[in-house]
Amino acid sequence: MKSYSQDIPLTLEDLTPGGKTFYKYRAEMPRQLAWFGDKLTYIKGDSVMTAPLTDNEQAHLLFSLKDINAGLGLSADESPKSLNSMRFVSAQSNDLLIATPDKIYFYDVVSKKKTAEFRSLDKMDNHDWSEKSRMLAYTKDNNLYVQDSQGKEYAVTNESDPGIVCGQAVHRNEFGINKGTFWSPEGNLLAFYRMDETMVTDYPLVDVSARVAKLKNIKYPMAGMKSHHVTVGVYNPSTQQTVFLKTGTPKEKYLTNISWSPNEKSIYIAEVNRGQDTCIVRNYDVATGKLQNTLFTETHPKYVEPENPLLFLKNDAAKFLWQSERDGYNHLYLYDTAGKLLKQVTSGKWNVLSVLGFDEKGENLFFVSNEVSPIEKHLYKLNLKSGKKEQLSKEEGVHSAMLSATGKYISDRYTSQNNPGKVAVTDTKSNKTFVYYTAKNPYRNVQLPEITLGKLKANDNITDLYYRLVKPLNFDPNKKYPVIVYVYGGPHSQMVDNSWMGQVRGWDIYMAEKGYIVFSLDNRGTSYRGLDFENITHRRLGVIETQDQMTGVNYLKSQPYVDADRIGVHGWSYGGFMTLNLMLRHPETFKVGVAGGPVTDWKYYEVMYGERYMDSPQENPDGYKETSMVERAGDLKGRVMLIHGDEDPTVVMQQSLQFLNSAIKKGTHPDFFIYPGHGHNMIGRDRVHLHEHITRYFDDFLK
Repeated sequence: MKSYSQDIPLTLEDLTPGGKTFYKYRAEMPRQLAWFGDKLTYIKGDSVMTAPLTDNEQAHLLFSLKDINAGLGLSADESPKSLNSMRFVSAQSNDLLIATPDKIYFYDVVSKKKTAEFRSLDKMDNHDWSEKSRMLAYTKDNNLYVQDSQGKEYAVTNESDPGIVCGQAVHRNEFGINKGTFWSPEGNLLAFYRMDETMVTDYPLVDVSARVAKLKNIKYPMAGMKSHHVTVGVYNPSTQQTVFLKTGTPKEKYLTNISWSPNEKSIYIAEVNRGQDTCIVRNYDVATGKLQNTLFTETHPKYVEPENPLLFLKNDAAKFLWQSERDGYNHLYLYDTAGKLLKQVTSGKWNVLSVLGFDEKGENLFFVSNEVSPIEKHLYKLNLKSGKKEQLSKEEGVHSAMLSATGKYISDRYTSQNNPGKVAVTDTKSNKTFVYYTAKNPYRNVQLPEITLGKLKANDNITDLYYRLVKPLNFDPNKKYPVIVYVYGGPHSQMVDNSWMGQVRGWDIYMAEKGYIVFSLDNRGTSYRGLDFENITHRRLGVIETQDQMTGVNYLKSQPYVDADRIGVHGWSYGGFMTLNLMLRHPETFKVGVAGGPVTDWKYYEVMYGERYMDSPQENPDGYKETSMVERAGDLKGRVMLIHGDEDPTVVMQQSLQFLNSAIKKGTHPDFFIYPGHGHNMIGRDRVHLHEHITRYFDDFLK
């Protein structure tokens, strides 16, 4: 039997982000892996090293912090103090991006010369670099600016109304949108979002840290209410003029997946109607802003959700790849720029999860998919002409990758349930793989609870539902243990997979040490399982999900070591909503729950997400009523605590307050705890307090 050097159980300080000793139990992996041409680099101390690509090579020094500071010619006070603020602009570039408190530099590591210098100004956010033109776009408050390589600043917009925002992500970061500026391929033009929110009602948040609390209004368009209007501008730095694309009416629509044509003359936009059941891909002339042509239209009776821009072929600028779930799974389709579908490139009952890029000639495409298993991610090479597909990842688990500049190599960083982390390099032509780094198990001196991955059939007797079961430390099959179901269950999530320790959370381990079983299951409505699996919850959020979670609970009840009278549930955000669903739809089963940042009624949630999955309250009044936890507050039998950050801009605290108000009227008694000054999640040291507080609640009422 293995002996362990640490007898004391792990604490929340060890297991919680923000904990004093959390760093001790993270698998140590190479820092800041990046490609520099066809050299894989990483940071070691004050040096940037090149990793071996075969078992015949050794790591070599590429350059040091001392080299950089000497090349920049800065004084000791001005010089960067570590390499953490540096990164390569791209795998194809010799430029290193270096940030200091006062300046931002481009530095050519081959010529050892500074190639651009930008001033670092107060309130600069949303940095976006053009590698080709060596220009920097950024926002200050609600306006957009650019700097040239000599540090001269130009104002792109001059909006005086704070309700008009330029150069930032729009549509509340849905549809894969995570930024608001888009440099053209050669850096000659800058496309940007302009969002007019003046018609959206102000929503009050309150900052209680001041002696007299301060009002902090945000724009929060709720389902069924007025939404914002977005347009796309194209700024020309050489003329300092902006042309806005004539995207027309209705103004309440979603302009998603902005893509530049390789020749910089056109912009492609996937336009989604407010009802989110139609996506139209259109092409606009950047010189005039006029619509050039409509390429194709996708519709679905429930919703469409384009999340990836067009990807033009490297060797043929007249063709592009488009990602779509039109056949039920996310796959690649080849089009020409006239909008003609040339062929479906990938197919099968699995999803393309991400596209990594092309090889040097553009003949082969590299991508990640879950073809092997819904709970794994693997790497593939696809010949675009022949359609021949080859798997590049060799071991089980969840793989992520980066292509070298020419596509000759691919770096593969991966974990599995019993593998804390490896980094491999594969020659994409020969498909030979060299594992250059293997992480040590950070828990090698600690006794851990047993973690099991498995699957159950949903109530349709067809669909597989994957689960993770964490048994108590020193498990005794003859004892009966309390259970906590940890749940999320919402769209764009996967909590159970074959990654390190099955993606288990630190709090799960902590509760297992204290004698609880912790169980998680990915219900229908979550990701990576195909469109029918994901959209079955449409217009009735929480109903099918609860049925699937109860499939998991019924499995637990069938186990002789489970105490069926002591079952609890905990989740955050959508998981908070699901916690209330389980507590209120099945009060006979759940004794205790903790619902963090919960949605309690979808009519108080934001317009893009809410209307995609529920339609509007006007269109679906019965669905909103059926899925409202406010309506069900009188069904509470056990103990439930709601937790909320009082400045939550995502799920506003009104959600919890409405539930409490309904409970008061209906004579039930939930508990409530507020984290002052926090948004949708508790971060830093307060996150340890949060998990202490949740633990105390289960110890008091479930254990």
